[in-house]
Amino acid sequence: MSYFNKVLIANRGEIARRVIQTCKRLGIQTVAVYSEADAMAPFVEEADEAVCLGAAQAKKSYLNIEKVIETAKQTGADGVHPGYGFLSENEDFARRLEQEGITFIGPDAKIIELMGSKIESRREMKKAGVPIVPGWDGSLESVEEALEIADQIGYPIMLKASAGGGGIGMTLVQNAEELKKSYSTTKRRAESAFSDGTLFLEKFITNPRHIEVQVAGDHYGNLIHLFERECSVQRRNQKVIEESPSPFLDEETRQQLLETAIRGLNHIGYTTVGTMEFIFDDQKNFYFLEMNTRLQVEHPVTEEITGIDLVELQLRLAAKQPLPLKQEGVKRTGHSIECRLYAEDPKTFFPSPGIVKRLVLPEDVRLDFAIKEGDSVTPFYDPMIGKIIVHAQTRKEAIGKMNRALDQIQVEGITTNKTLLQMVVQNDDFLHGEYTTRFLDKLIMVNA
Repeated sequence: MSYFNKVLIANRGEIARRVIQTCKRLGIQTVAVYSEADAMAPFVEEADEAVCLGAAQAKKSYLNIEKVIETAKQTGADGVHPGYGFLSENEDFARRLEQEGITFIGPDAKIIELMGSKIESRREMKKAGVPIVPGWDGSLESVEEALEIADQIGYPIMLKASAGGGGIGMTLVQNAEELKKSYSTTKRRAESAFSDGTLFLEKFITNPRHIEVQVAGDHYGNLIHLFERECSVQRRNQKVIEESPSPFLDEETRQQLLETAIRGLNHIGYTTVGTMEFIFDDQKNFYFLEMNTRLQVEHPVTEEITGIDLVELQLRLAAKQPLPLKQEGVKRTGHSIECRLYAEDPKTFFPSPGIVKRLVLPEDVRLDFAIKEGDSVTPFYDPMIGKIIVHAQTRKEAIGKMNRALDQIQVEGITTNKTLLQMVVQNDDFLHGEYTTRFLDKLIMVNA
């Protein structure tokens, strides 16, 4: 059954290819929009139609709301899938689509706006009885006010942009002197990245684990979770490796976490696929971190353990269909791990654009890739070129499968982080599931 006749994908790379894949299976026509830099990209070729938005710079192409909406109208698209990043959590984009009678395949604009503000989302989760990280929920008006509040909370603290995401606009502060130095810098960075310099403070959790819950809700009050994902292998607050189930959680804590996520979801009346993110301390106390009102980069690990196509679920819910299954119908099987392959130097994390002269990939694992051999990796966008996803009956078997897959990958013409990924999955702390968000930084320092 088709939920839409034609879907425009307001994104690029591997996520555009991923959405096209599900739409093709469902008999839904697809429209790719692309920049001049992406004219020869695989997702452009794979869509039923393709329209160039403009120059390589994102603000002239993928972030050009008027151009994207104009293209949707001209091609007769009745739905727009935003992928992740770009316009996926832009409430103005969602509102404009609604005004044009085109379905935004995501939540209502008011939910995007509510959850897009770190300050407001903290307040709402607190009302719902969801634990939040101790901190200051008000908007900081000056560095003097920040210093006063930080003294009350106690160092170390995180200075955060309210509109931030993906690690951008976050500064770890160890003492008052660091706060004085970093306040204006963080504010300027937030204004530049999000056009919003609003900052707030949170207590920094030492040696934290970052664990998130995949959730979904329909327009009829039905809610489900699709279990958790462990996302603690990070560099500069950006996820690198994800897995499910989390090796850190016992069943009692897992159940508490999942029930808490549903409680928060119910409070805001959520009606699509989303992710509730939490931070854990070493005593397994957990606190709400933020909510992503879109598909996550790491969604494949959830698909692998549940067998549920999350893009199809998004399409169903956007078409105001009820959830196709109840909570007891969501089953978890085995263990899944995802590694993100970046076109970047594994030591400096500097991007490595260029032509992929040779690309050899394993055949017995899931590959969600943006490129093929002969393609160019441009310097204009995120350097992630693909994801390697494995699934096995046990975590040990999944790690072994990932090791073999990484060993088979060969990329020539650009530098990738393959050696870093191998270093992680072969590390004893990772093998035993004993890692935190500081794990990767320590690993790099040891092997520098």
